[in-house]
Amino acid sequence: MTTATQIPFVHYLALDDGPPHLVAHECTSCGAHYFDRRNACAGCFGTEFRSADVATTGELRTFSIVAFAAPGVEVPFVAGVVDCDGTSVMANIINVDPTPEKIHTGMSVRLATYSMGVDSDGVEAIGFGFEPAP
Repeated sequence: MTTATQIPFVHYLALDDGPPHLVAHECTSCGAHYFDRRNACAGCFGTEFRSADVATTGELRTFSIVAFAAPGVEVPFVAGVVDCDGTSVMANIINVDPTPEKIHTGMSVRLATYSMGVDSDGVEAIGFGFEPAP
């Protein structure tokens, strides 16, 4: 459950209606999912969308262990693409050693949230990633 002092870092991370989860725009014609705003579906050119909850578990399809990043970004970290029951989600793989011995395609992962920091007004930004599922 979220408090008034927490906000999601991205608009498609839902914190206030049950456990944290992602919400996509779903094309009402073909069912394609998008996280960004669309005027038309890239798959069928439909123009009607509805909100759709995205599965909180998935399978790591591809990844990269990032060794060089912008100043202030801690490396190494793992950037990946997760298949969440048919919806592709780009996210960091967190709470695991960023080594080839610990990360592999096909591994089961689950959505995880974390604090990105608190501003001077006490508002905490909440980010998300995926962590290995037990």
